[in-house]
Amino acid sequence: MQPELFDVIELLVDLPEHALRSGARGAIVLCHPDGACEVEFTTEEGETVALCPLSADQFIIVWRAKTRTWLPIAEQLAAVIAHLPEEVRREVLDFARFLHERRQRRQIRTATDAS
Repeated sequence: MQPELFDVIELLVDLPEHALRSGARGAIVLCHPDGACEVEFTTEEGETVALCPLSADQFIIVWRAKTRTWLPIAEQLAAVIAHLPEEVRREVLDFARFLHERRQRRQIRTATDAS
């Protein structure tokens, strides 16, 4: 997924030189031909905290300016997972399976208790 002007991104890495941590959100204010983007990070009041050049592997897109929509959680998750090593992807899959099974057991227990 190509980043575009004014998309909102979420950092995947810490940027200590700018006092930004993974998870911080900013807006793309300039797209370079080489794929890098200038991203502006602001306070709640709109004051600029940092303006950083970032490569596409340092962030995921969470909001599309063109469509004015947040990306579905499944797409955000897929984007994050794509940046992980294979062994960690397997751990994420195992954890997702665990959560799914736990949820199913709770639903069965709730249905049994209700009858």
